[in-house]
Amino acid sequence: MLDVRDLQKIYTGRHRNVEALRNLTFHIGAGELVCLVGPSGCGKTTLLKCMAGLLPPTGGEVRLDGSPVTGPPPGMAVVFQEYGRSLFAWMNVRDNVALPLRRKKLGKARERELVDHALEVVGLADAHRAYPWQLSGGMQQRVAIARAVAFEPKVLLMDEPFAAVDAQTRAELEDLIRRLWRELGVTVLFVTHDIDEAVYLGQRTLILSTSPTVVQEDLTIDLPDERDQLHTRSSPRFAELRSHVYEQIQRAKHHHGDKEAPPADRSENLAPQTTKS
Repeated sequence: MLDVRDLQKIYTGRHRNVEALRNLTFHIGAGELVCLVGPSGCGKTTLLKCMAGLLPPTGGEVRLDGSPVTGPPPGMAVVFQEYGRSLFAWMNVRDNVALPLRRKKLGKARERELVDHALEVVGLADAHRAYPWQLSGGMQQRVAIARAVAFEPKVLLMDEPFAAVDAQTRAELEDLIRRLWRELGVTVLFVTHDIDEAVYLGQRTLILSTSPTVVQEDLTIDLPDERDQLHTRSSPRFAELRSHVYEQIQRAKHHHGDKEAPPADRSENLAPQTTKS
């Protein structure tokens, strides 16, 4: 569904050029939920903007369902970290969610159906007449998620969407994303700086190096598909995976400036556990 091939991004300055991304290559299959994590300042947002067609790469390409991404593609939606800036204060919740649908010219009945469904699945059906400034931070981010859901994307890109909410709200929103992912069958790339979140949410976690950024490791998250905040996060396997991701990020920091990220050190206790018959 989503291919990133030898992606490179160089920012050109007056006195020097800065290479943010270096030959990034990875693939996300249809219907996958993949998390992307790395050291602070490693270029996660730059990568996401290139994938969304909001920023032209210097080299390489991004393909969505086989077609090159040269601008914002119709089959993709993005949920940003700063939800306050993506919602219009003078529009109520319903109008904010419906805004991107106007380009599709679906007709009022179909538009109303999509908005109603999106608000229902994120738990805001009763708040459709409220304005963003009347809502909590978590509810505002639900509005932003509902807007993406109503757009009916094939791929949903999320750029650290829960960074600005409190821990309890964050946990609720994480479970919301997993539920929407299962119900809607959408492909999700979730960018985060939170290691626990990267392990809890995803089927895979892409671990990035420091800038210039490469994929240091593509880690399979072999936790049960049914997850909850209490039992999953307290399991020994979650702790093992979390420790491994943390170690890889610390390793990336120590190798800052290398031309290539060092190969991942896969310890035996990280391998999927099997039972002899």
